[in-house]
Amino acid sequence: MREMVVYAVLRLALFGVIWWLLTLAGVGVMLAGVLAALISMLLSILFLDKVRDRAAMRWKAADDRRRERRGLVVDEDAQEEDALLDAEQSTDQGSEDQARQ
Repeated sequence: MREMVVYAVLRLALFGVIWWLLTLAGVGVMLAGVLAALISMLLSILFLDKVRDRAAMRWKAADDRRRERRGLVVDEDAQEEDALLDAEQSTDQGSEDQARQ
């Protein structure tokens, strides 16, 4: 959780600083917001990759633990459909084998 918060705070801080600098430069509040969003996104991709990777790995670990707790999800409809398709394929192969003989 800590890694995700650090990554979010760094991105928000980067956005805020860029927005503040652009508004001081007289770009305008709305245009500064759009430009700050784009520039901060690009800079975070370039310079925050290690922080982002740690946050992503932490998120994946938490998701894996949650999936283990919930257990295996069984879709009964899909199992029935698979069984019907398997039966249909086996009968098709059986008729092809008989036609070859």
